[in-house]
This record gives sequence, structure tokens and C-alpha cells, in this order.
Amino acid sequence: MAEDGVVLVGTLRANGWPRISPVEPLVFDGRLYLGMMWRSRKAVDLLADPRCVVHTSVRNRDGTDGDVKIYGEAREVDEPGERDRYCSALEKAIGWRPEGDFHLFAVDVTEIGYVAVVDGAHDVRTWHP
Repeated sequence: MAEDGVVLVGTLRANGWPRISPVEPLVFDGRLYLGMMWRSRKAVDLLADPRCVVHTSVRNRDGTDGDVKIYGEAREVDEPGERDRYCSALEKAIGWRPEGDFHLFAVDVTEIGYVAVVDGAHDVRTWHP
């Protein structure tokens, strides 16, 4: 995730249909954080229903690089100290610090899936906390 800098996040829209949106993830202090523009549709989706999936970029069609899907619930972060630590970590990672209002979510992971093609066979792994 850090190498690509962008993941896809799947959320549930108000009408029940899925939405897929790009997000810049940040992992620090052992947590996966997703920062989003204020009142963006994906943020509003998560405020209504926190279930989500975070999917890494697929780099090639032969699957040898593998991909990861992280399932969980996005918890809105509104504690000022945690938000400030996120902003500092983000600035250190990419040289940019958010200004003004923005949504910040920490993903409480419920499952991780990994799939890659290794020596012509599927290497499939799952993890549960």
C-alpha cells in the first residue's frame, strides 16, 4: 500500500449499492488510516455504515505481484491528539499536511485476504485477528 500510495475502498451507498473509490492510505502506530475530503460521498457512506473493504492495486494481469483485501469497520477519528499524530505522520510520509476540515477513519480489521500466483499456482492466505 505504501509503495503505490493509493488503494480502492469499497463502501455501501445509502441505496445499498456498492461504491468503489480511490483513497490514499496511511499505516502508522499499527493502524490503517483513511483520510477523506470533508463530506465526500465515500466518507458519508462510512458514517452511515462503517463496513468497508480496502483493496490494493492490481499491477499485472498474471497475478504474480499479488493483491490484498482488508475487510473491516471504519471508525471515525475525532480525538484531536490522534488526528494531529496522523497529520504529522502523513506529512512525514508524503510531504503534505491536510488543512481545514477532513474526515479521518481508522479501520478496525476483521479479515485480510491475500492472493498471488506463484510458480503457476494460486497462493491464497487469510488472516483473522
